[in-house]
Amino acid sequence: MDAHSLLALCVALGAGLLIGAERERRKVEGPDRSPAGIRTFAVASLVGAVAMLLGGAMLLAVAATLTGAFTLVAFRRAPKADPGMTTEMALLLTCLIGGLAVRDATLAGALGVTLAGLLAVRERIHHFVRSVLSEQELHDALLLAAAAIIAVPLAPDRYLGPFDAINPRALVTIVVLVMTIGALGHIALRLLGARFGLPLAGLISGFISSSATILANGRRSREQPQWLAGLTAGAVLSSLSTVLQLALLVAVLAPALLAKLALPLASAGVVAAAYAAAFTWRALHAGEDTAPVEGRAFELSAAVLYAALIGAVLTLTAALNAWTGERGALITAAISGLADAHAAAVAAASLLTAGKISAALAVSSVLAGFSANTLVKAVLAFVSGGRPYAMRVVPGLALMLVAAWVGATW
Repeated sequence: MDAHSLLALCVALGAGLLIGAERERRKVEGPDRSPAGIRTFAVASLVGAVAMLLGGAMLLAVAATLTGAFTLVAFRRAPKADPGMTTEMALLLTCLIGGLAVRDATLAGALGVTLAGLLAVRERIHHFVRSVLSEQELHDALLLAAAAIIAVPLAPDRYLGPFDAINPRALVTIVVLVMTIGALGHIALRLLGARFGLPLAGLISGFISSSATILANGRRSREQPQWLAGLTAGAVLSSLSTVLQLALLVAVLAPALLAKLALPLASAGVVAAAYAAAFTWRALHAGEDTAPVEGRAFELSAAVLYAALIGAVLTLTAALNAWTGERGALITAAISGLADAHAAAVAAASLLTAGKISAALAVSSVLAGFSANTLVKAVLAFVSGGRPYAMRVVPGLALMLVAAWVGATW
């Protein structure tokens, strides 16, 4: 026997024993006990592996069919008190996992562990779906999954429209990202409460999109105004994530430019962190966890409108770039910053590395894009959350922006 066959048999046996051990613990005593336990699952997995070794996919299909027939008989003879088919279906899948071990031992082992894990957390899954997950949350989860798994792959992955500026798949991906950010914030609320969950969710979501985070937090502030302090802290912390990403991008693309941007970015980051810390402190002492988590995890219409805004800005940026070329680098950076502050930083760093613009112009271009992006965030704060939310978020954004420009003058 060669090493490959031996490895396949060992993985098949291990997977069968692991799955069977979990099922063995579920068996009841007496006449109603399940007929499938640790030995049955181990044998089923080995049957699949041996069938694959001896006859390939055809013999494995026969073995799986016979296993399915045996499981059907066992299901029909099972007591009415336990009509579930989990054990029977797990037995059939175990046979197939054994066959898969011959072709891909790593994947077969991973599937075996996954199946055993799913079987082991049965009560927790049932409790979560029946008692923790609400009807609206289930609907939102299905909508997000459909958008990510169906809509994104189906969207054309090519540039269309005026100046070839619009990539439909990229815009659909933006919609999914905005929905995901809203869902992350909702999960953080459920797990950690408003006082801790909202600032942490804002900081993490900011690495995906700070503008979308501010938009999502603003929408939530209308539904739950008692969480305003935590939502404000999360919104400003998302801008801190933007600063950290800018520093990382510049460090990778143009290390010399980072030396000139270090003080402006550090100043902006410190101010954002201090401002967010003040509102986090207020949230911690405001008793915001007393309110129940209600409402939707995200708003699809808001995500679509945000993607449409990004598409319009991209078209305008492409038009300016076509009309002005490198002479309008500063204006183009500012306009592109309306959609994404990182785009302006990448463009400026690339032009500086190529020797097409000076270091001073590169710094100004990065800060111009950062300023334009901050302006968009301020507008989104007003539109999504109204005056109460915007009057708390916008001062933090303004102080952060002033700190960046002041740092650039030193």
